[in-house]
Amino acid sequence: MNADALRQTVAGLMPGLRADLERLVRLPSVSFEGFPEEPLKLAGSAVAELLQKAGLPEVRMIDIARAPQAVFAARPAQPGAPTVLLYAHYDVQPAGAASAWAIPPFAPTERAGRLYGRGAADDKSGIIMHAGALLALGADCPVGVKVLIEGQEENGQGGIEAFVKANAELLKADVIVVSDLGNYSLGVPTLTTSLRGMAALDVEIGTLEGAVHSGMFGGPAPDALIALMRMVATLHDPDGTVAVKGLDVVDHVGAPYDEAAYRNDAGMLPGVHLIGAGSIADRLYGRPSINVIGIDAPVVEGAASALIPKARARVSVRLAPNQDPAEAQGAVAKHLEAAAPWHVKVKITPGGVGQGFLARTDGPAYAAATGALAAAFKKEVVHYGEGGSIPLVAAFLEAQPAAEMILWGCEEPQCKIHAPNESVDLAEVERMTLAEALFIAELAGAE
Repeated sequence: MNADALRQTVAGLMPGLRADLERLVRLPSVSFEGFPEEPLKLAGSAVAELLQKAGLPEVRMIDIARAPQAVFAARPAQPGAPTVLLYAHYDVQPAGAASAWAIPPFAPTERAGRLYGRGAADDKSGIIMHAGALLALGADCPVGVKVLIEGQEENGQGGIEAFVKANAELLKADVIVVSDLGNYSLGVPTLTTSLRGMAALDVEIGTLEGAVHSGMFGGPAPDALIALMRMVATLHDPDGTVAVKGLDVVDHVGAPYDEAAYRNDAGMLPGVHLIGAGSIADRLYGRPSINVIGIDAPVVEGAASALIPKARARVSVRLAPNQDPAEAQGAVAKHLEAAAPWHVKVKITPGGVGQGFLARTDGPAYAAATGALAAAFKKEVVHYGEGGSIPLVAAFLEAQPAAEMILWGCEEPQCKIHAPNESVDLAEVERMTLAEALFIAELAGAE
């Protein structure tokens, strides 16, 4: 099937694919503790049905330690043909306050060509992209296909990495496609060349046995929250550059990120300065960032006039792609311990870590992916880093070091993944579905 025929086929499939995406978005498949399990089970079943409809002869649910079941599907390769493994996830982030959404988060709604709803982009669009590409190719699919769709990517507490490493033969493939990413900008075809690593840790400060009156005891007695804030403030230099020793820095090789576009994409308030040094792309893709993503402290409304005896913060660190995440975690912990004032009691609990990624860009699959994207979008392809982290990518490569890794998807900055009013551009879904179909078709001849 040639490119023009595939383009027409994908266009004809889009009404059904959109309906399938809406069905998935209606399921509040949140994988975090405290949320109901039934929507996750329903989402897994819906994904299995999609892959059966796409013509894969083997579709089954597989157990993952400490996580919902994943969906595995396969069609064996003909002798001499390569095999491609397609990955995505069906779980989503919590929606948060419904009042922050313009529409109910699990009621998919189209506005100006975008489908709104939690998970519409991240990563249920990736599932649709995979299923749509396989539907478009049908019996003409020239390569072996394996599909792995998991249900606990968002909270990172499951055993998918261990499963991938322990089941290298089941998942063996020449090319692995991860759909949990996307384009530099809407309508700009993009291949991701790097991912930052990650590390997290909780720091807890204790100063008193319990809360005491701030008037009777405030002054000589240290407040735990004040101590914690002083420690956190040392993590950056005055210009916002990370001040922790032992964290790597690399120069980004790829397309630049325009400052005006970045400010718009991030939703920065007028007049707020950027922090750090170097180009926007360097700061996002090759240098560490440190943020406090959670803090335990009394709320302002109804706060008592009392000294805070204990305070805790979760520190999230993003790392240069080649940084050892365990070493980085230790460096941040050492820095915080050294910064503790007044001999306060410090307890640091290590959290999760994830290895970064640098793509191999000289292989035949990468060339085929570049050509497929250019043909689908009718534009030159951008090669770009990604500031986020996907620890599973490192697990795939550890289990299958010879496999080529392709990172792409339907997401782009306007999607607002993890935030209220998440959405996906339906035309982008169509273009990426076509790109993946063209890519798979080209793999049989890639050398």
